[in-house]
Amino acid sequence: MHPPSSVAKYPTGGRPSRTPSVQGPMGDAGVAPPAYPASRSFMARNPSVLFFLLALAAFTIIVTVASEAYGVGFISTSFVKTLGKTLCLCLVALAMDLIWGYAGILSLGHMAFFALGGYMIGMWLMYARTEEIVVAALAQGGLPATPEEISQGIATQIFGVVGASDLPAIWGFAHSLPLQLMLAVAVPGLLALIFGWLAFRSRVTGVYLSILTQAMTLALALYLFQNDSGLRGNNGLSGLQNLPGLGDTSQDLVSIWFFWASALAVGVGYLTLAWLVSGKFGSVIRAIRDDEARVRFLGYSVEGYKLFLFTLTAIIAAIAGALYYPQAGIINPAELAPIASIYLAVWVAIGGRGRLYGAVIGAALVSLVSSWFTSGQVPSIPLGFATINWVDWWLVLLGAAFVGVTLFAPKGIGGLFDRFQHIGTPDRKGAPLGPDDGSLQEREAQE
Repeated sequence: MHPPSSVAKYPTGGRPSRTPSVQGPMGDAGVAPPAYPASRSFMARNPSVLFFLLALAAFTIIVTVASEAYGVGFISTSFVKTLGKTLCLCLVALAMDLIWGYAGILSLGHMAFFALGGYMIGMWLMYARTEEIVVAALAQGGLPATPEEISQGIATQIFGVVGASDLPAIWGFAHSLPLQLMLAVAVPGLLALIFGWLAFRSRVTGVYLSILTQAMTLALALYLFQNDSGLRGNNGLSGLQNLPGLGDTSQDLVSIWFFWASALAVGVGYLTLAWLVSGKFGSVIRAIRDDEARVRFLGYSVEGYKLFLFTLTAIIAAIAGALYYPQAGIINPAELAPIASIYLAVWVAIGGRGRLYGAVIGAALVSLVSSWFTSGQVPSIPLGFATINWVDWWLVLLGAAFVGVTLFAPKGIGGLFDRFQHIGTPDRKGAPLGPDDGSLQEREAQE
């Protein structure tokens, strides 16, 4: 049989469209976009974004109504915090999906930026909360305390555990929330900018870049483990769940407030990244992923695109960390361990990299299942000769799931949506790939 007429298959006059492949109806990378009129809005051209935002809004309302703070108390405060932390992990998974799934840069260091954002906001939380305690204690002496006495008391309270009594220089802005919020973005962003500039200008790619990012994470973690790092070494920062000035406010309210903030951050992050990858920028970074040398030959600044993506995703990860650790209540250098960034890559792979919704699904699913298995609520399975304790075997199960997805479902859970919508690789059946009949043609075997 002869292949169908190219005129019928291609509405552009017998030629395939030269428009680069962009995000498909469900956000799939590499799927040619439908021929939407240019006048249609972004939401009309990307209905999956609207569906996601509506689902997120509905989920937020349901949790609020079922919470102990504003609802019937069906969902406990601890579980609200778990859901809020899960949303933060979804946000950092979006950042990972952008740089790995869309640009092909496997970074094994983004959880370092996540933790740095937590450290920056944790410094203010711990300082301000300690200041309240010190001021209240000194007021019992009858005489008003001097600023020097207050500062010395704060330093002793925070760093007495590591044998110090002075505030390190890096705590110079810890008294100011606006400045610490700026540092929560600036410090991880600057680290990513410097590291990315050094790596990308040297054209380090592939597994070598992954090893470098992991080495950066390990070096930072080892430095923070030292007591003289200025961040309390292995003890980390604690008591972050206690908001300064809100000592009389119940954790029920605080937890739901952070849950709202996390949901808002995920919604804004998803909308922004979906808009970013749906246009020319998204086409260029996917082309860099598929054939970097050709994109460079066409005149694009490949290193510039990579550096921008690396820095942007580091800032997104830092924002997620700044929302996560006040809900967790504590942060220490173990949060920067390289294994944490490997987990992040596993979440995105299971959900389906190259699909923003896939990153959210993978992070949410693995985070909630992990919380369930490691909570001790899952009954152990006695086998006679041994007993399966899921707290110990959860990582084995997660590793097996990752291997299974890699071998049998490389598109992850997100690939299931492609099957439902019949999205797949276009089959041109030998149709012309160029502007005239003499152009190179794709030759496919015919039965």
